Amino acid sequence: METLNFLMHGFTVASTPENLMIALVGAFIGTVVGMLPGLGPINGVAILLPFAFALGLPPESALILLSAVYLGCEYGGRISAILLNVPGSAAAVMTSLDGNPLALQGKAGIALSISAVASFVGATIATIGVVLFAPLLANWAVSFGPAEYFVLMVFAITCLSGLVGDQPIKTAVSALIGLGLATVGVDAVTGVYRFTFDSVNLSDGIQFTTIVIGFFSVSEILILLERTTTGQKVVEQGKRSLFNLKELLFSLGAMIRSGLMGFVVGILPGAGATIASAMTYTSERKIAGDSGKFGEGDLRGLASPEAANNASACGSFVPMLTLGVPGSGTTAVMMGALTLYNITPGPQLFTEQPDIVWGLIASLFICNVILLVMNIPLVRFFAKLLDVPNYILIPSIAAVSFIGVYSINSTTFDLIFMVGLGVFGYFLRKTNFPLSALILGYVLGELMEDNLRRALSISQGELSILWSSNISMVLWCLAIMMIFMPIIRSIYRKRYKKPSA
Repeated sequence: METLNFLMHGFTVASTPENLMIALVGAFIGTVVGMLPGLGPINGVAILLPFAFALGLPPESALILLSAVYLGCEYGGRISAILLNVPGSAAAVMTSLDGNPLALQGKAGIALSISAVASFVGATIATIGVVLFAPLLANWAVSFGPAEYFVLMVFAITCLSGLVGDQPIKTAVSALIGLGLATVGVDAVTGVYRFTFDSVNLSDGIQFTTIVIGFFSVSEILILLERTTTGQKVVEQGKRSLFNLKELLFSLGAMIRSGLMGFVVGILPGAGATIASAMTYTSERKIAGDSGKFGEGDLRGLASPEAANNASACGSFVPMLTLGVPGSGTTAVMMGALTLYNITPGPQLFTEQPDIVWGLIASLFICNVILLVMNIPLVRFFAKLLDVPNYILIPSIAAVSFIGVYSINSTTFDLIFMVGLGVFGYFLRKTNFPLSALILGYVLGELMEDNLRRALSISQGELSILWSSNISMVLWCLAIMMIFMPIIRSIYRKRYKKPSA
């Protein structure tokens, strides 16, 4: 009852006319920023942070604005992933696997509306979890040290085998390419230049924006050009712009399961929505079994990562509010907003600043409703992007892509490098190497290396630290299961089908 009383107080803070307007504006800005390739929630929140402080907003209103932008970016990332096969962020990579095939089948409206509902369901589940279990789950998250995080990354990499079940070798090769790209740059520990080829432009590593826009956006432009010149039909005309009850019920189970899993992953500092979406997509694919058409336009393959990445975004507030530890890169920027107001996040925040904490939590509920109500009517408008002629669409994608990459470091090297990656990505796609595994390998590579080095420095080089805790052992067992599961399944199928032959 005490928690409910605090939550009701939070709603009185978040539902003032000023804060409702701030939430509405933030949700709209976040949706627009999220659908632009390469920007993502971190950039969206970082751009708005100075404005929030300069406008003299009180701390609770500033956090409401930034959280609305954060959730809006998670909603918006699905739009370009579904319609153009260009993920707006790393978390939206998994959304494109089934979202874009649905759009090409004339079901863009259905895909956009189902993904909006999945985002709402996942975020709502996670927000309820924040209210009920924040202190308990924060204590559990503390038990994850560098060794446990490294094993978690290994488990996430092994989950990639479930993304393209019929091509495990190509999936592994793609993941290894991604891991290799993550090693480019100056070694943070020794200061040694690695794979920079004496180029100053590569000393800071390869920017994620360059990677994702090169491999997805530029390669997609080449695919579109190829289809246009060969006269191949690019997209079918859709008959419906919204899902029906049957489609909703078909994917509802995946939404709920993925929302729960995404929330649990989200409370782990640094794990993030990318890992959550990859793990839930893999688990739903295995649950579906032979009945699923994952990778070809399965609604469950679309709903699961969307529910997971929004649940993870909400879950990342748990360590920020209760421990003072950012749960994601975006919440790290939001912690910077608190420091601007001389507020230190941590366990005392709940008692010393209840207006800020519970106003923020209540605003998560409000922002999710705003985003759902905002996104559903705009489905028809977004779906119309597919009707834009290729001679307008292709240059537009190219312009947005080049601007997005150039805005990071303002160097022509990044533009040339992006085009080179795009051509390489085009040949990978033509030879059926999954780009999703490559991007996830790149994202997880840096995290794996950092946590491995921290763990080994703690143990003074003893490898036993990687399996010394119960959490590590459970994760190692799960990783081994993920590796051998396809082999066991194929053996089982052969033996099961033999008698019926």
